[in-house]
Amino acid sequence: MWVAEVDPAEFDESIAATAHLFQAKVQAVGHLRVTAIGDRVFCVRIDSGDLVDWRYDYDALTYAATDPPPGLADLIAAYLKRFDLVFGCFDFALRPDGTAVFLECNPNGQWAWLEDETGLPMTAALAELLERGHA
Repeated sequence: MWVAEVDPAEFDESIAATAHLFQAKVQAVGHLRVTAIGDRVFCVRIDSGDLVDWRYDYDALTYAATDPPPGLADLIAAYLKRFDLVFGCFDFALRPDGTAVFLECNPNGQWAWLEDETGLPMTAALAELLERGHA
C-alpha cells in the first residue's frame, strides 16, 4: 500500500467497512530504514526530497549508511525481543531536529538494495544468523 495524504474532512461511513491506518504527517527531512538482523543493526538514511512515500520514485533517492540515533538500537532490540523476532526492517521519519519518529516494523522487509547502495554487510549478517540458529 502506498502512503497518500488524505483530508479527514473527506472521511465518511464508507471507511467503517475495513481496517485503516491513519497517521499524522511528520515534517521530515529524511527517513531511516533500520534493518535489524540478529543482534546487528544497519541504519541507512534515505533522502527523498518532497516525496510523502519514498517508494514512489527510487531514482530520486540518495542513501547514506549512518549510526542510529542514540538509544534507538536498544529500543529496536526490545521490540524484537517482545515479539520474538530476530529480523525486522524498521522505518522512521527523521525530523529536522534529528528525532526519529517510528512508522513501522516490517518483519519481512526488503533490504538487499540498501546493501548494494551502501556496502553494509547485511547478507553476511543474515548468513551468520542462519548458521548460528535461533534459540
